[in-house]
This record gives sequence, C-alpha cells and structure tokens, in this order.
Amino acid sequence: MPEMPEVETVRRGLIKQVKGRKILNVEIRYQNLITGDVDQFIDMVTGTKITDIGRRAKFLLIHLDNGYTIISHLRMEGKYRVSSDPAMIDKHSHAIFTLDDGQKLIYNDVRKFGRMQLWRTRDLSINKSIQKLGPEPLSKEFIFENVKPRIMRHRKDIKTVLLDQSVMSGLGNIYVDEVLWNAKIHPETPANHLNDEDIENVIKYSNMEMKMGIEAGGSTVRSYLDSTGHAGHMQDFLHAYGKEGTPCDRCGTEIEKIKVGGRGTHFCPHCQVIK
Repeated sequence: MPEMPEVETVRRGLIKQVKGRKILNVEIRYQNLITGDVDQFIDMVTGTKITDIGRRAKFLLIHLDNGYTIISHLRMEGKYRVSSDPAMIDKHSHAIFTLDDGQKLIYNDVRKFGRMQLWRTRDLSINKSIQKLGPEPLSKEFIFENVKPRIMRHRKDIKTVLLDQSVMSGLGNIYVDEVLWNAKIHPETPANHLNDEDIENVIKYSNMEMKMGIEAGGSTVRSYLDSTGHAGHMQDFLHAYGKEGTPCDRCGTEIEKIKVGGRGTHFCPHCQVIK
C-alpha cells in the first residue's frame, strides 16, 4: 500500500504535470470508485481547473477552482499517470480526466480498492475520513505532547497501534517495521509499556523514515510507481521489512518475520526485546 512518502511523491509529480490544467471531460469506468453520486461527481468536476494538489497523510487532495476538492485514497495499488498515449489506458483504468493540453490524468487500480470523493474544500477538516486522522510525521503537530497520550491509552501491541491512522497517520506496514527496528522496540510490546524515551524515539525515527522515504521517491516493494511511471528507491535502505532470514544490519542476528495483528512483521529478536 502506498504510504505517506509514496503519496507525497505522487503529489509532487502531479503538481508539475497537472496544476493549472482545465478538466474538459471526466470518464468513470468503475462506479464504485466514487463515494457518492457518480453523475454529480462528473458534472461538478467537468470544466473545472486544478488549482493545486495537496495531501493529508495517505490522502491526495486535488483542489479545484469551484471550491471543491477530490479526496483520493490509493489504497493497495492505486496509481496516477499523466499521458497522451492511448496505450496507457487499459482495463484497469477506472477514471480518466481529459485535460486542456491534450493529456489525460489516468487513475489505474488493479485491485479496485481505491476511492474518490468530492468534498467542499473549506469543509475538508470535517470530512469523516480526514477528521479522524492523527498527527503525521514532519508536521508541527507531531510532537511528544500530542503523540504520547495517543499511544499510552492503548494496551494493544505497538505495531497495531502505530498502524492505527487515528493514533498517528501516514505510516503503513513497511515504515512501522522500520521505525520499530530503529527504535529497538519489539513489535508485540504493549503500547502502554513504552517509556518516554521509547516514544521520543518513535517520533524521531518516524520523522527520519518519512524524510528519507520522500527523498528516495518512496518504496517500490511490489507495484508502486509515481505519476511519471518511475519506481522509488527507499527499498534499498530498509533494515527490517522484507529482510527475514538476512543478518540484522546492527547486530548480525537473523531478522525474523511473524504475524502481528494479521500483518506480516519483521524485526530483530536480539535488538528488539519485548517489554
């Protein structure tokens, strides 16, 4: 699933490619992609200009000049491409926005899990999906005083808690494994067993991983590509995720893979001891 660095990379690419462009036509080929009335979505988006591309956690925010925003969540395998080549449109192309420069903004999604919703821009903060999001790394709200109570109220394992987007947003399975490896915290440690130093480290390494991920253009572990069709390189810098059976970069102990909360989880049994 694209996580915060991947979505931020897509956002930056789309700003260069489609900001300022007018949408001449909208074709929705998979009706369930749209949350709400599909015909109304098409009517309200057609003829508008894309004024900016924003992001909140894993949500892309396509701002339009009519006062509305397309809230887009890529889920597992959603991708945007901008192209004038008809060959870029295939059976997995579920939304096609024809732009005034002859290009098409194409949304592809093999798994069909992604969603789009049209929402009044000035009311984004009260959108149900946006409203429940916790503070995200690299933001001014992502500080000890905000993060600690959100973590400490939970008795569940810390891996599951950090994946909860209402606790802190933007991180998914890959980056949570990396944060916990860096912080030397066992993924099955109950969240309320963490001390202040642990929480400071979660904040520190979440910021570090997100910054590195964005600079590397995201992680391409399975199918992620940015809006220009390029893969990310963050996978070249991973220490835990996908490294089962290989020596820990810190101590040489073999990285293990277990299931935590139903998610494949990678950790070093020597460096990350459960509390």
